[in-house]
Amino acid sequence: MSSSTLPLENPKPVVMIAGGGLGGLMLGILLERSNVPYHIFERASEIKSLGAAMSLSVNILPVFEQLGLFDELLTFSRWFNNATIYESNLDIIGHVRWKEQKAVCGYDKIVFARPRLHDLLLRQIPANKITFGKRILRTEEKDDKVLIHCSDNSTYAGDILVGADGAYSSVRQSLYKQLLNKGLLPKSDQENLELGYNCMVGVTDPLDPERFTQLKDEFTHFTAILGKDRISWGVSSVTDNQICWILLIQFKNADEAAEQRFRNSEWGPESTDAMVKEFRECLNPYGGTMGEMIDATPKERRSKVFLEEKLFETWFHGRTVLIGDAAHKMIPAAGQGAINAMQDAVILANTLYDMPDTSTESITAAFQDYYDQRFEHAKMQVEISKAMGKILAGQSLTERFLRKVLLNYVPDWLNNKNNIKTACYRPQITWLPFSPNRGTGHILPQKPSKRYQEQQARGYVSPANATTTATHPAMTGVEMAAENVAENMDVANTVAPATGAVV
Repeated sequence: MSSSTLPLENPKPVVMIAGGGLGGLMLGILLERSNVPYHIFERASEIKSLGAAMSLSVNILPVFEQLGLFDELLTFSRWFNNATIYESNLDIIGHVRWKEQKAVCGYDKIVFARPRLHDLLLRQIPANKITFGKRILRTEEKDDKVLIHCSDNSTYAGDILVGADGAYSSVRQSLYKQLLNKGLLPKSDQENLELGYNCMVGVTDPLDPERFTQLKDEFTHFTAILGKDRISWGVSSVTDNQICWILLIQFKNADEAAEQRFRNSEWGPESTDAMVKEFRECLNPYGGTMGEMIDATPKERRSKVFLEEKLFETWFHGRTVLIGDAAHKMIPAAGQGAINAMQDAVILANTLYDMPDTSTESITAAFQDYYDQRFEHAKMQVEISKAMGKILAGQSLTERFLRKVLLNYVPDWLNNKNNIKTACYRPQITWLPFSPNRGTGHILPQKPSKRYQEQQARGYVSPANATTTATHPAMTGVEMAAENVAENMDVANTVAPATGAVV
């Protein structure tokens, strides 16, 4: 169908989103704004975000402007343009700098406690469009629908299933099992994620700025400290006089990583306490020891996780598509994991907006378009994250040598050139007016929305344009044309007995 014959309104698919993380929530917001019926299924009883420091950059901030969420985001953020790397005795190894960040990009890099962003995005989702405690056991396609079967013996059907359920995605595992049985799964997608680090993060209670004077500054003091025996740690100041901290233990080799993966189910208070003990006396660049930071953090705000990485080749098949960590898991050294998950959501929402109908052919074409626009960018970010991990936390002799060279001998002009190149990619919502370029840097061109162009040419105001402004209030002022998704989805009264395991 050519752009000249696109209807102003298209049949809207019913979208099921597995996972209430940042990628799933961002996609839900975009579907909400474009009047596409959807529902989010979250396996946890409530969303508990990692209590870690998180940064956002020009690569996603224009989208927050388009959605009218940018000003609120800034209320709990601090800017930064420098990361300081220390030895364990707090001698400075070097700095990672982003000079002229705002002049070139139009935005500062910002840092905040990750749970604050989760809360902001979750408040944009109507309560009746997200269900907690829904653990997906398996998926299947039947009668031009995709079905999810949950551990509570409930079944839901829709036109599209989006796996936004993390690195160990149940949706991906079920899809890959089906593809493996058909001989369609690439060998690389059958391999485990590559484990890099054992990690613990936390966010302190409000601390005394007279004791930790860095809290008085308007910018974040972003730090990483390299210890011995493959350990490293870091602290970052955020708003409300809080400090986010991270503890890292680098795995020695693949065998040790495999053992840790096997022992993952054994994690409990004893394992956590043992890790805390190892770092308790480590020096803290803000003053005192890491033990003080840990003691100032309630246990419910401490999280222990693996840091892993893997770029999957297969992102979609049939009516199922993957976004975020389910498609490309990055270690957080470059702060790009969440950004890329939200970029996935933006591009996927753009391709769904242009679908002429809900046929399998149209859905496949939309998924292929999404993949074509995103795969190479995600691949590059996986490599950048891996390289930054070596700089900020790598403990091998090679990594230590590389860190010394990069932090002390690479000229600022070359770093600036690389930063500008990375900042060029900033995809936006194509069915809303673009945020302007406030910096001097170049922006990569983006594939436009045929439907939006047709609507503009014919003077049509889409529901998204009619309800999205720079001062859009959370969860108010949006007149939804779509029915409640609970009425759009078929909920089976009887289902096959649950298997009791994620397939």
